[in-house]
Amino acid sequence: LMSIRITSKCRADAAASAKALGFDAIELHGAHGYLIDQFFWDGTNVREDAYGSKELPGRARFAADILRAVRKAVGPDYPVIIRVSQWKQQDFTVKLAHDPKALEAWLGALVEAGADVIHCSQRRFWEPEFEGSDLNFAGWAKKITGVPTITVGSVGLSGDFIAGYAGEKSEPASLDRLEEMLDRGDFDMVAVGRALLQDPEWVVKIREGRHAELSAFDRTAMATLY
Repeated sequence: LMSIRITSKCRADAAASAKALGFDAIELHGAHGYLIDQFFWDGTNVREDAYGSKELPGRARFAADILRAVRKAVGPDYPVIIRVSQWKQQDFTVKLAHDPKALEAWLGALVEAGADVIHCSQRRFWEPEFEGSDLNFAGWAKKITGVPTITVGSVGLSGDFIAGYAGEKSEPASLDRLEEMLDRGDFDMVAVGRALLQDPEWVVKIREGRHAELSAFDRTAMATLY
């Protein structure tokens, strides 16, 4: 428990430093197998103390404690984001929350603890999160929490990043579906990863309609820093 309290303090101190340095917001990484996510997932969190539980909101206590510490450190008006994911690299089929009710209990605890924005990571942003609705992960998160959300997952590319890291090229893809979802208010922001790693002028080219100049993503782009 002492190490958990130290972890919360370290993140709070880092957030306060980021604010003091002039950053506009901070984001906690609670996805993709990182430490916070290891507490969320019952596949890795087998604790029998207050930070372990058979229920997802109970396993979210670690993240909630960190969020409360961060919020105290940065004050009430400084934007705090947390990134979360349902799936895991170890198992693409994992869903921490199997239905909207479970998702609400999980993410609601994070918002209550101080999260202003939920960054919702998917392998493919266009895939519905639950049966019976075409809302994606970010769409559902916004609907049930009421806070702004960020979508991400193969934006602007034909294939997901796991295949890309394995050597498969991802071709430039249409953004029509993304724009449709954004226009109807499913989510508020869009995060872009590999497309920007491949081409640091990607956003400029999209804004100016220079789609013919976009290139496929190749994992060799990971070896070059612009």
